[in-house]
Amino acid sequence: MGDQVRISGDALQLPGGVTVRFMRTLRLPETGTHPLPPGIGTFPLRRVSDHPDTAPPQWLARGGVMLPVYQREAMWLSFSASAPAALQVGVGKVCAVSGRPWSDRLSQDPQNYVVLPRQPWLDGINSGSGTIRQFVAVPLGLGATVEGQVTGEEVWGGVQLQVSELGEEQLAAWRAEQRRRESSRRTAFGGYGGAPGAMPMAAPAAAPPAPGGAPRPAGGAVRSPVSMGLGAGGRMRQEVYRDDRKPSDWRDRPSGRVFVHLTTVPEWRRITGEPAPPSPVNRAAYTAAGLPWFDYYDADAEDLAAPGTLGRVKPVGDWLGEDESPWVAPHPGQVKQLGDGNQVTDGDW
Repeated sequence: MGDQVRISGDALQLPGGVTVRFMRTLRLPETGTHPLPPGIGTFPLRRVSDHPDTAPPQWLARGGVMLPVYQREAMWLSFSASAPAALQVGVGKVCAVSGRPWSDRLSQDPQNYVVLPRQPWLDGINSGSGTIRQFVAVPLGLGATVEGQVTGEEVWGGVQLQVSELGEEQLAAWRAEQRRRESSRRTAFGGYGGAPGAMPMAAPAAAPPAPGGAPRPAGGAVRSPVSMGLGAGGRMRQEVYRDDRKPSDWRDRPSGRVFVHLTTVPEWRRITGEPAPPSPVNRAAYTAAGLPWFDYYDADAEDLAAPGTLGRVKPVGDWLGEDESPWVAPHPGQVKQLGDGNQVTDGDW
């Protein structure tokens, strides 16, 4: 399945017209509930298979891609899809939606996936009542990751993505409905195209091609990596939408999957030979500059309740402490309302 996943700039392209971007953002305080933080660019992505001499053997065995992350920053996932798709999101092979162990199959009871393009993004693990807890990277071995707290061990780390497409009949019916709506728009507006829809997310600039791998360490040894997993950070307002389709609408087997390894910035530099990305601006400076935060709410959609396992996950600040940068709440005017060819190898995971 993994050979159907490709990197395009700093985005992953999965089967079914699904695109996933890993967005850098600010780590929120772990008390209170906050609006969506701003995006401050994409994380760079590199194929693990491009660095056979420096990437850890277990990463090479699992395939996929890697990205570097600072502990002071957080991550959100931006989604787009040209047709309906079901996307499973795992954190250390724990479902970020249901809190259950990773599965190769879709489930609606409890739901273990997000529905695209209905779900435009996911900023963290589902904590219910229209909120999530922010994705924050922490080293494996502390027990602070979602994986460690839910399963009692930290083996996998990283992020896992798997996409399932509509069945052939359902996809054909959906396309016919899209053609009907497009024809209606042309008629209503006297020409091609209709009224603009929800504001699209701006596509980030493509990253430069990845250089070759870094030189092999002296003696040919590959050091143990500082592998990272995702823990729970601050709480923010965001719905995880319930699927309104029948389980039988989706294909029996997924179309593609990818393992996303998280690494520290020094390890990234050692493995890839590339300089570390710049440190993100702290949240106080961002707010002081008057840059926007975001609020998103859809009262017509049904939000998934928080599973008990994820509801009990403790924030990473219990292990690492709060972010050292001071919290400056955004002014009301800064909170903006929003509406709705490189193949990646797969491996054993």
